[in-house]
This record gives sequence, C-alpha cells and structure tokens, in this order.
Amino acid sequence: MDVDILMIAYNRPSYTRLALARLLDAAPEGARVWVWQNGTHEDTCGVVRSFEGHPRLHRVHWSAENAMLRVPTNWFWKNASAPLLGKVDDDCLVPEGWIESLTRLHESEPTLGVLSCWPFLESDFRPQLAERKIRTLASGARLMVNPWTGGSGYLMKRGCVERIGPIADAESFAGWCIRAALAGFVHGWPLPLLLMDHMEDPRSPHTEMRSEADFRARPTLSSLRFGISSFEEYVRRNEEAAIEVQRSSADPRQFVGWRAKWRRMRARIVRSHRRARLDA
Repeated sequence: MDVDILMIAYNRPSYTRLALARLLDAAPEGARVWVWQNGTHEDTCGVVRSFEGHPRLHRVHWSAENAMLRVPTNWFWKNASAPLLGKVDDDCLVPEGWIESLTRLHESEPTLGVLSCWPFLESDFRPQLAERKIRTLASGARLMVNPWTGGSGYLMKRGCVERIGPIADAESFAGWCIRAALAGFVHGWPLPLLLMDHMEDPRSPHTEMRSEADFRARPTLSSLRFGISSFEEYVRRNEEAAIEVQRSSADPRQFVGWRAKWRRMRARIVRSHRRARLDA
C-alpha cells in the first residue's frame, strides 16, 4: 500500500508515545511513516528514538527549532513520493484500518482530495445537521463534504499539491484545503465515521487537559488561535467545533473574499458574547 504519512512531534512525550505507537501499528505493509521532531525536548526526542528500527518508520527529521506545522508539512509533501499523502498529529490516536478505508475511497473516486478521520466524539455527529452535506459517491460510499478538514488523521491525493502548490506563507491547512476545493477537489469525512481520539480534547479518556491549571500550564494551538482564555471555554469550544463544521456551507466560495471577512467578523462577535456569558 503506497502511502506516506507524516507525524510532527513537539514537547509532549506521553502523547507522542501513544500516538506514534498507534500510527505505526495501524500502518499496513508498504505504508511509510515519517516523523518531524520539532525542538530538542529530551523526553520527546527519547520517545521518537525508541521507535527507530520499526519496519514502518521510514525517516526521522530532527529540527533544533520548533518549525510549527507549515514548514514540516511542505517539506514532507516535497520529499514524499507516494500518490497518497497523510498526516497525524502527536496528540491523535488513529483507528485501525483507517489507511485501508481511505485508500479504497481515493482509488474509486478521482475527484476526492482530503479525506479525514473524525476528531470529535461520535455523539458530536448530528444527522439532522449533517444530512444536507452528505453525498453518495459513484462507488456508493457516503461522504459528509466540507471545504476543509482538520490537519490530522487525513489522507489526500498528491494531485492536490501538484495542482495548487504547497501551503503558502501565513496560510493555514484549512485555507489550503479551501484553495484545493476551489480547484475542484472534494474533501470530507466518510460515513460511517472513522473515529479518531484527539487526546487534547478534555473529553478524551487519554487527555492530560483536565483542569484550569492544566490549561494554564500548557495552552493548545487551537486555544491560542481562537483566543480561548479559560478551561471552561476550551471544553465548550471542543463541543461546538463539531457542530460548526456540520452547520457550515459546503461551498468553498463562501470562505473567500468578502464572505470570508464577514464570517470572521461574525465569529469574533460570537466568541466575545460567549466569553462575556462565561465571565458573568
């Protein structure tokens, strides 16, 4: 099975040990796992080294600096050779068979771009909301479409990169996905959902984010991005994020130009009102 998959690790040894072990064990013969190690955190580097020699571990890149996500992802897309490319974050536990399932879908549908595991709880799926976004593909498979998916637990066609290029400076993975959708690629989450355990979700059984003290000690990328200021708000945000992607438009044109500016302004107002209610 000719697929290349990247994991970016940074400063979270306990999560990295679980996530990398699961990724390697779930990878079928022929799949190649790449690791980009951000920074020199001794314990995290030791975890990565403990997997050297695993038959599915293809290459480890050691970066003395924390290069974040865009640089490692573009490096991986440039150097990997498989027709299908994936990425799994160091805080995610992928389900068994996810590579095989997504590969079969890609092989049957040439227009599919980024297909992803579901990073929320199964109970977060709302059929009444998702129904209008569910498409039955020519193969008979069902897909909840969206102009973007999360940046972890996905498998995509190399053709996406070949057509629109790498992630641009100051561009998020979601923004890159929207560009690919505008170019004609179809993204989404296959049904039945492939459930992925996002360990930074406070509702995960494996989470280390259980209290306000935990949140203060180690704010997450998503909390920094969305300006989340408390553990309670962070819990609520994880619950609401799944609802938002099911409510959002399936049309990528709604997320560029003046429409995107309006949505961002509206989202800031909603977050401000929510924070005011929590502080009241």
